[in-house]
Amino acid sequence: MARMTLDQIWASGGRVDRARLDATTDADIAGQAREDGTDTPLGPHEVYPTPATVRRHLGLTQTAIADLVGVPVATWRNWEQGRVTLDPAVRTLLRVLWREPDAFKRAMAAA
Repeated sequence: MARMTLDQIWASGGRVDRARLDATTDADIAGQAREDGTDTPLGPHEVYPTPATVRRHLGLTQTAIADLVGVPVATWRNWEQGRVTLDPAVRTLLRVLWREPDAFKRAMAAA
């Protein structure tokens, strides 16, 4: 991917549809957060993004993220597809990957 300077970005005008962005309501945003798994339905201490959201956020394939986390790819797929209930350790793992991916990668490299 080519990198652009801030001046180049401003000069290009961007690709944001401002009218659509301005028309987005709080209800739309809340619905999108629910779809992502980044809403807060259970309270601030039990919020976690979904496995698929984390993987897409990091730009990884299922195989690559499974390798990074140290689980079989079938396990990651089961998490993404909701075949199993995520236990608290997995929810914490997702939260760390979402918020501090670089720290997680450093910690795994040191292990």
